Amino acid sequence: MRRRLLSSMLLVAVIAVLLLGVPLGVVVVRLINDEAAQELRAEATRVLISVEYAISQEQPVDPKQLERNYPNRFIQVAFRGIEPITVGVEPPVNRSLTEDARSENGVVRLSRDTAEIDRDIRARLLLTIALAVAALVVAIGLAVVTSRRLTLPLLDLAKIAERLGSGDARPSKHRYGIPELDRVAEVLDRSAIRISELLGREREFATDASHQLRTPLTGLTMRLEEIVAAASQPAIVREEGEAAIVQAERLTAVIDELLNAARRQRHAQAEPIDVDDVLVQQITEWDPAFRRSRRSIQLTGSRGLRALATTGGLSQVVATLLDNSLHHGGGIVSITTTSSEKSIVIEVSDQGDGVPEKIRTRIFERSVTGGSGTGLGLTLARSLVAADGGRLELVKPRPATFAIFLRKVGDDEIGYRVVSGPA
Repeated sequence: MRRRLLSSMLLVAVIAVLLLGVPLGVVVVRLINDEAAQELRAEATRVLISVEYAISQEQPVDPKQLERNYPNRFIQVAFRGIEPITVGVEPPVNRSLTEDARSENGVVRLSRDTAEIDRDIRARLLLTIALAVAALVVAIGLAVVTSRRLTLPLLDLAKIAERLGSGDARPSKHRYGIPELDRVAEVLDRSAIRISELLGREREFATDASHQLRTPLTGLTMRLEEIVAAASQPAIVREEGEAAIVQAERLTAVIDELLNAARRQRHAQAEPIDVDDVLVQQITEWDPAFRRSRRSIQLTGSRGLRALATTGGLSQVVATLLDNSLHHGGGIVSITTTSSEKSIVIEVSDQGDGVPEKIRTRIFERSVTGGSGTGLGLTLARSLVAADGGRLELVKPRPATFAIFLRKVGDDEIGYRVVSGPA
């Protein structure tokens, strides 16, 4: 492409120089010849006037004076009443330029050698050719610069496109000062941002899935272990089997929630739910793990509350908070529900050491953890609550107290208390 650009631009420059230079050369030659002829005609007229004046004053015409006044000229004077006068050397016929000046009394003829005129013409033509060559050199320079300015950005854009195809979705932010190429670069940058967002969502989905599926799988494993341990007790096997089925259904719901979050569809699925059903289900699910650690879960506060949320999303958030309390907290875990005119608050707290001071302000950031965890649970929990139009906040660092704020639906509230404890 660069070679074609250079060839095209040089061809245009050569044609332009020829179209301008050749007519200019012809005009220069004609102007010089016309100027020389006019000058010689003017000299002949002046000689005619001086001769007529001398005759009118009855003075002789001095040939030497004419030679001094008009050097390098061949002068012929023919007037009535005087002898013909010839001054100078006659030039060769093939290099002679002659002009006449006439009057009623006679004629004056001046001739000059055209060698000097030819030298002047050659000098002017050489100057014109030099200017044409200079114009071609400048055109070549401009062609090289322009071709580089056009081809290098195209090569750069090709590299950027190849990099995007290989998975490197960083925007280049290169601009070249050429509107058309800048528009292509902007489109590639926007494509890079979109590809980067898509790749980021895929990575986040994989990470979120691995983390969010761990909790229901752990609960399902515990139920299966209970079934194996109580193989000789059909009643316990039936009870634990039913609980395992619930865990499997919850695992399916978690998978649906992850897919919906990946598709950005959670806002459309938020609906009125019974908060008690979710909390009781989570207490039932986590009670065996807390009993093994000789700890308990306590549910207090207002009952019969309905909130605008998704069952799977709220279950996952409560499970995350209970899981954090199980691994990082201590003592009794309290789940307290309260309501105001427009919102419902679910507080989850324990009697442990609380959140370390160094991570209190960053507890909800991705990969921030106070122990050996992944640092993803609270981040995902907050995003799930936010997707339902609510908030998840750390309201007290010691003892650790997390509050879930949801939009309220309905006003029916009845107070009672549910307690689980060591077996």
